[in-house]
Amino acid sequence: QVQLVESGGGLVQPGGSLRLSCAASGNIFSIYTMGWYRQAPGKQRELVAAITSGGSTSYADSVKGRFTISRDNAKNTVFLQMNSLKPEDTAVYSCNADLSTEGGIYFYWGQGTQVTVSS
Repeated sequence: QVQLVESGGGLVQPGGSLRLSCAASGNIFSIYTMGWYRQAPGKQRELVAAITSGGSTSYADSVKGRFTISRDNAKNTVFLQMNSLKPEDTAVYSCNADLSTEGGIYFYWGQGTQVTVSS
């Protein structure tokens, strides 16, 4: 059984920072791309940032220069450092991992963590 567990969400004022973490556990052979998505009320889910097993990163235009994705392969963990937060960053943030188990290669999702940017 594979699980992705996020942590680090919360309430922060505009201009503040938060760091999200997502740890994968279970019978995992390899983790390929890991990513962070977000969904605001009434909006479609969007990809915020992604990172490959080799460390290549990509970002949504709306977060470039403010968010940084990183990973610790030894701990099967991906991070999202969010700086200069804006009210429009308010959303449920979920992590995703493309990984292999003895059953094959699948996408797994975390349960999501709420990020609220408000004064």
